[in-house]
Amino acid sequence: MTRLFNFCAGPAALPTSVLERARDEMLDYQGRGLSVMEMSHRSPEYTAIAEQAERDMRELLAVPSNYRILFLQGGASMQFAMLPYNLLGQGGTPNYLYTGIWGKKAITEARHLASAHVAATSEGNGLTDVPRQEDIQLSGDAAYLHYTANETIGGLEFDYIPDVQVPLVCDMSSSILSGPLDVSRFGVIYAGAQKNIGPAGLTVAIVRDDLLELARPDTPTMFSYKVMAENDSMYNTPSTYAWYLAGLVFDWLKHEVGGLEAMDAINSRKAAKLYAAIDSSDFYSNPIATRSRSRMNVPFVLADDRLNQAFLDEAEATGLLNLKGHRSVGGMRASLYNAVPEAAVDALIAFMNDFETRRG
Repeated sequence: MTRLFNFCAGPAALPTSVLERARDEMLDYQGRGLSVMEMSHRSPEYTAIAEQAERDMRELLAVPSNYRILFLQGGASMQFAMLPYNLLGQGGTPNYLYTGIWGKKAITEARHLASAHVAATSEGNGLTDVPRQEDIQLSGDAAYLHYTANETIGGLEFDYIPDVQVPLVCDMSSSILSGPLDVSRFGVIYAGAQKNIGPAGLTVAIVRDDLLELARPDTPTMFSYKVMAENDSMYNTPSTYAWYLAGLVFDWLKHEVGGLEAMDAINSRKAAKLYAAIDSSDFYSNPIATRSRSRMNVPFVLADDRLNQAFLDEAEATGLLNLKGHRSVGGMRASLYNAVPEAAVDALIAFMNDFETRRG
């Protein structure tokens, strides 16, 4: 079997050692004679798996004791709707920063319930630079401020945490666990799992305790953070196998990588290498302002877009998979999530240099 280098934006690469451990436990989990995916979520064996995963994530992110970690379903897109239901029970206007497609989707969903206010936008610069702190203008009755820490499609990442006097809500789907984080700065953090946490089908939300009491009275039961918190994320059957695999990823981060500070250094090094290769070339370019460049998702275009398909075909033949940019922006995109090894970035740079020499 040959493992190739996978630059997919999501579902994304998983650590090889995690997949190997899951393979070894697939048919017989720790001598129990059945697979984790066959277990009752109410069984003592599965409860232990779930509780360990939560403890490990809490330790990795140093999550304060007054926050609940919820393991949910529906992806980040469901969170776009869950948030206003859970945080607008006392009125007020939801506020948003608009820096890309995912932020726009969150705004659109909120407007089904309220008149969302855009507190700052990157539209004026073509979604190539995040708003600065001084650009953020909240509405007078702001209930919360939502932003997308890293726009997966556009490759735009905040280089700071907005400082506001209302609950700060963040979609961290493509940047969570990529480095240390001060969770106490936030009211709610949520993330689809399929980039840095585990496989698709799981969504993690970290919610400050006091915000569990702010839901609208018409909040559907399955949308309620409070209901999910009171039931340890098991009001209904959760995504048990995805939760288990997430726990293996947390264990990998703790014991093989050495924690989030070590992961942070690796991710910075990977991204710096690729951006340096792009910037030193007349054949490749990246449109994002330097301070707003994403470490997780690096979009780039070729000087001659007629060569795009040849680039993708030759890259795949070389063992470099899923480099095609999102259909809405075109070009190329290399996603450098935690599980993408530095060797993958080195191989990509070598291929890019060779392709430019031959085709440039």
